[in-house]
Amino acid sequence: MVFFVGGECRYVGGGSFYLLCQVSYRGCNGGHWFRLSLRIGNYRCPPSTNLPPVPSSATPSPQSTSGVPRGASAVAAGIFLSRLAGLVRESLLRSVLALGPAADAFAAALRIPNILQNLLGEGSLSASFIPVYSRLLSEDKEEEAARVAGAVAGLLAALAGVFAVIAIFAARPLTALLTPGFSGQRFELTVDLMRITTAGAGILVVSAWCLGVLNSHRQFFLSYVAPVLWNVAQIAVLVAALFGGWDPVDAATGVAWGLVVGGLLQFGVQAIAVRKLLPGLRPTLQHRLPGVAEVRRRFLPAVAGRGVVQLSAYLDLVLASFLATGALAALMSAQVLYLLPISLFAMSVAAAELPEMSRTEDQSVLISRVDTSLRRTSFFVVFSAVAYLSVGEQIVNALFGWGAFSADDARLVWLVLGAYSLGLPAIAISRQLQNTCYALGNTAGPARIAGIRVGVSAVIGLALMFPLDNYAIMGGAFVSNQSAGPHLGAVGLALGSAVASFVEAIFLIRLLRRSLPALPAVSLIFMRLAPAAALAFLVAAGLKFWLLDLPALLAAPLIVGFTGLLYTVTAQRTGVAEAHLILGPVRRRIWRS
Repeated sequence: MVFFVGGECRYVGGGSFYLLCQVSYRGCNGGHWFRLSLRIGNYRCPPSTNLPPVPSSATPSPQSTSGVPRGASAVAAGIFLSRLAGLVRESLLRSVLALGPAADAFAAALRIPNILQNLLGEGSLSASFIPVYSRLLSEDKEEEAARVAGAVAGLLAALAGVFAVIAIFAARPLTALLTPGFSGQRFELTVDLMRITTAGAGILVVSAWCLGVLNSHRQFFLSYVAPVLWNVAQIAVLVAALFGGWDPVDAATGVAWGLVVGGLLQFGVQAIAVRKLLPGLRPTLQHRLPGVAEVRRRFLPAVAGRGVVQLSAYLDLVLASFLATGALAALMSAQVLYLLPISLFAMSVAAAELPEMSRTEDQSVLISRVDTSLRRTSFFVVFSAVAYLSVGEQIVNALFGWGAFSADDARLVWLVLGAYSLGLPAIAISRQLQNTCYALGNTAGPARIAGIRVGVSAVIGLALMFPLDNYAIMGGAFVSNQSAGPHLGAVGLALGSAVASFVEAIFLIRLLRRSLPALPAVSLIFMRLAPAAALAFLVAAGLKFWLLDLPALLAAPLIVGFTGLLYTVTAQRTGVAEAHLILGPVRRRIWRS
C-alpha cells in the first residue's frame, strides 16, 4: 500500500491561479487506484509564470520580465532551425568536398571574411547598439531611437563596404598573410573564393544591424531564423553539384556564390520587418548625435574585444595551414557541432536577456537574472559536452558519414569535437558573463580578458599541434610517421581552445565580482550537475559499444535520447531546479492521463 501526496500552484489564465492538493492511494497489488483532489481558493496575480523579484520603477514590468523566457525560446527556435539547415549544408559539403584541398580552400576563404563579419557584426553591435537603443525605447524616446538606428545603419554600411572592397582587391596578399602554409592549387583557389565570399560577409554585417533593431523590439525569432535562407542558397548549389557530378573546384566556387545570394536573402527578409517597425527610417551618417556618440564609445572597445577573438581565429587559421591536408576542414566540421549548443542554449538566453538587463538598474534583479541564465545555460550545455565526448563519433557519422567522407575522416572530426567539448561549459558561461558586462556598460574588461584567452590558446595549441600531426588515422587505428590518412594536428588546436575557455571564464567571474559582489558561485552550479553528468557519460559510453553494429543514424539518436532522459531524471533527483522545470509538466500530463 502506497500513499502519494502532492500539491501544485496551477495557473488558469487571465491572471488567476489556484492551489491544488492531491492525495492518492495505490494498493499493494498494483491496482485499486484512488485519488482525492482539493481545489483551494482562486487568486489573481500578474500574468508571469516565473514570479520574478519585485522590480524598481526603473526596471521592466512583470509582463516584460516574463517575456524573457518567451524571447529565449524564440531565439532558440530560430537558432535551431538555422543550425539544422547548417548541419544539412555541412553534411552535403563534406559529401562533395570531403577533407581534400578544395575543402581546405573553402574553409579558409569562409574564415577570412568571417573575421570581418564577426568584428563589425553581431557581437560588437550587441555590446554597443542594443543597450543604447533599448534604453531609448524604454524611455519612450522613439523618434530619437529611430534617428540613432538610422545613423548606426549608415555608418556601419559605409564601414563594412570600405573593408569589403579593400579585402576583395587585396585578396592575394591577405591570403598569403593568413594562410602562409598554403601553396599551389590550394592557395590560388583560396584567393578566388575569398574575393567572392568577402562580398557576402559585408552584406551579413549590415544584416546584424537588423538583428539589433528586432531584438530591441523583442522580435527575436525572425532575426535568428533568417540564416536558414543563407544556408538554403548554398544547399541548392551543393545538391546540384552532388547530382551533377561537379569537380571539387567548381563545387567550391558555386557554393561561394550561393553564400552571396544567401546573404542578400537573409538581409532582405529582416529589412522588410525593420521597415515595418520604423517606417520613417532614413540611413544617415550623423555621427554627432548623442545616442550615436554613446554607441561609438561602446563600439570601439567591443570591436577591440571582438578583434582579439578574431585574432584567435586568425592564429588558428595560420597554424592549421601548416598542418596536413584536411586540418582546416576538420576544424570547420567540428565547429559546426561545437557551436550548436552554444547557439541554442547560451546565445538564445543571452540575446533575450541583454535588452532587459540593459533596462534594469536594480542590482538585485540583475544578479537574479545572471544566476538564472547561468543555471539554465549550464544544465543543457553540460549534457551536450557529455554527448559529444561519449558518442560524438556516432553523431559525426550520422551527419557526415556518406559520399566522399570516410570513417577515418569521421574519427578525426570526432576527436577535434571532443577536444572542443572539454571547454563547452566554460565558453557557455563566458557568453552570459560577457553579456552582463555589456549591460553594465563595460566592454573594455571582456576585451582585455579575451586577449589573455587568445594567448593561452595559441601557446597550448602550438605546443600540441605539431607533435600530434605526426600521427594519422588509418583503418580506424592511430599510426605514426604516415603521409596518408587524416592527421591529428587539429586536435591540438582544439585542446588549446578548451583550456583557454576556462581561463577566460575565471577572469570574467573575477571581473564581475567587483561590480556584483553577490554574484552566485558558478562552481556550485557544476558541482550539482556532476553526478548526473558522470552517470550519463558512463551509460552512454557503455551503450556506444553495445550498439556498435547498429547504423550510426539509429544509434546516435537512441543513445543521446536515452542518456538525456537519464541525465534529466538524475539531476531532478539531486535537486537541480532546471530538471524540475522540464519534468514537472511531463509528470503532470502523465498523472492526468
